[in-house]
Amino acid sequence: MTESGFAPVHVGVLVVALVVAVLEIAATWRVLVKASRPGWGVIIPIYNVYLWLKVAGRPGWWLVLYLIPGVNVIVHLVVSIDVARSFDKGTMFGVGLWLLPWIGIPILGFGSARYVDANPSA
Repeated sequence: MTESGFAPVHVGVLVVALVVAVLEIAATWRVLVKASRPGWGVIIPIYNVYLWLKVAGRPGWWLVLYLIPGVNVIVHLVVSIDVARSFDKGTMFGVGLWLLPWIGIPILGFGSARYVDANPSA
């Protein structure tokens, strides 16, 4: 059996992956715009994490914590919960956002969630 018989399957997987990636970028773009941040920032590596920290109301230097193995997992959980709270969602939604971002981010971006300033003094 030749591998060429599996080519349509590979193309199908690639198409699905591209569609999911585009939807996630669009959803995250919408989340950033709702939070009065530049939506285009989602496509810039590292800067997108910085913007996500700002949406969560966390300081930019927390970006360094993402570079520490093990600590980054906990930091991302805290940031996910803070992002959920910034959109007036509960802690469990934040945990879901941490575990299943491909579901939570579109809910925030395309749903009726409204941004509540996470840190009005900053």
